[in-house]
Amino acid sequence: MKEHRPTPNWKLKLHEVIYEADTPAGKFFDIALLVVILISVALVMLESVPEYFQKYYWQFYVAEWIITIIFTIEYILRIISIRRPKAYIFSFYGIVDLLSTLPSYIGFFIGGANLLFAIRALRLLRIFRILKISRYIGESNKLKEALKNSRPKIIVFLFAVLIVCIIAGTLMHLVEGETGGFTNIPLSIYWCIVTLTTVGFGDIAPVTPLGRFIASFIMITGYGIIAVPTGIVTSEYGRANSAVKNTIKNSQVCPVCNEQDHLDKAEFCHNCGNKLNA
Repeated sequence: MKEHRPTPNWKLKLHEVIYEADTPAGKFFDIALLVVILISVALVMLESVPEYFQKYYWQFYVAEWIITIIFTIEYILRIISIRRPKAYIFSFYGIVDLLSTLPSYIGFFIGGANLLFAIRALRLLRIFRILKISRYIGESNKLKEALKNSRPKIIVFLFAVLIVCIIAGTLMHLVEGETGGFTNIPLSIYWCIVTLTTVGFGDIAPVTPLGRFIASFIMITGYGIIAVPTGIVTSEYGRANSAVKNTIKNSQVCPVCNEQDHLDKAEFCHNCGNKLNA
C-alpha cells in the first residue's frame, strides 16, 4: 500500500493563507484579492467607454497585464499548495480562475478576447469564503434547503401560469386581431406574459373594450400570481429553520482533496479523512 508523504511545512502554511479564511493572514489575502478583482472589473467597464479607452489606452494596457500576472501567480500557488491539484483545477473556482486569467494571453497571441474579461466578476463569489461566519452559513443553508424543497411546487405553479398565458393570449388574438397588433397567437402570448408579470413594455396594447377588460383582469391577476412563489419559499424556509440547526460549518478547506463545508470544530476531512489545519 502506497504511503502518503507528509506535506511540507511551507506548503501547509501556504495553503492556510490561500485557502483558509479563519486566520488573519487568510482574511488579508482574500480581501486583497477581492480588491484586485474589483479593480479589474472596474477597468473592464471603463475600457468600454470610447473616450476613456482612447485617452488612457496605455494605462489600461499596463494595469491589465499587472492584474493578469497577479492572477497567474495566485493560480499557480493554489495548484502547488494542495496535494491533489486536480481537485482545485476542475472545481468551480478553479475553472473560473483559469477563465479569468486566460483572456490577456489569448488577446496577446490571437486577439478579440476583450469580452472574456467580464468573467473576472465571477471571482467576487470568493467573498462568501470571508463571510463564512456561523450565523451567515446557517441562514444560507436554510435558504438553500427552502429553495430545494420549493422546486416541485414552483414548477407546477409556473406550468399552470403558462397554461393561463396560452389561453389568455389565444383569447386576445381572437378579440383584438391584427387591428390591435395581436397579429398571431405567439405574439399574443408574449403580450400576456409581459402584462401578467406587470412589466408592461407597451409595445402592444388592446384597443377594443372587451380586450381592455380582459387586459385589466390579467393585470389584477398578476399581482396575486407574483405573491405565490414568495409564499411557497417562505413556508419552506420556516420548515428548514429547524432542520439545519446542527449543520453550522466553518471555512476550513482540506489541504489534500480541497473539500469544503466541514462542520464547525471538525478536525478531519469528511471526504478523505485527512487532518485539517488547526
